[in-house]
Amino acid sequence: MMNDFFTFIVLSLFVVMSPGIDTALITRRTISAGKRDGFQMAVGITAGALVHTFAAAFGLSAVLMKSAFAFEIVKYIGSAYLIYLGVSSFISKGKNKEQGLKEIQAKGSAFKQGFFSNVLNPKVAIFFLTFLPQFVNTPSHAAKQLILMGIIYTLLSILWFIVYVLFIHYLRKWLMTPKVQSMMEKATGIVLIGFGLKLALERQH
Repeated sequence: MMNDFFTFIVLSLFVVMSPGIDTALITRRTISAGKRDGFQMAVGITAGALVHTFAAAFGLSAVLMKSAFAFEIVKYIGSAYLIYLGVSSFISKGKNKEQGLKEIQAKGSAFKQGFFSNVLNPKVAIFFLTFLPQFVNTPSHAAKQLILMGIIYTLLSILWFIVYVLFIHYLRKWLMTPKVQSMMEKATGIVLIGFGLKLALERQH
């Protein structure tokens, strides 16, 4: 049904586990308010991911089913965006993340904070619009494939967040050190750049 399902799973895991605003929000909430709030925020974030999934599925599928050219263009843009994400991983964004936390975090329940931080983040919308279509096999069944991939991605996310929250109390000092953050970001960057180049070069055969 989907092209290279195993690659999708592996790459999704790399993306899910890479440090970012979601990880930072969960870390701060778990440390300040406990595991329960950490879990609630994780559920809110993944609920937001489902919103982006359905938006991408129903918005993109209509276009992809009507135009093979549009289908190819979206995939080329996706390749470029993956490479961009990879390159960005090598650039320190500590200050940007702290600024993002201050702007996003507001009073309210952990679930609401997680949900709205994800739904209202345009970068997340762009990610779903460019990442998921890379694995669509045929435009004729694009919506079903996009929804299935989005659900799988969401399940991987919540599983990782649960593990992260459970162990954050034991590993929080190590996980939050600049050295570990840098190592994780660079590893993710290499994978994203490699995969983006692989997609682009395959289409030139």
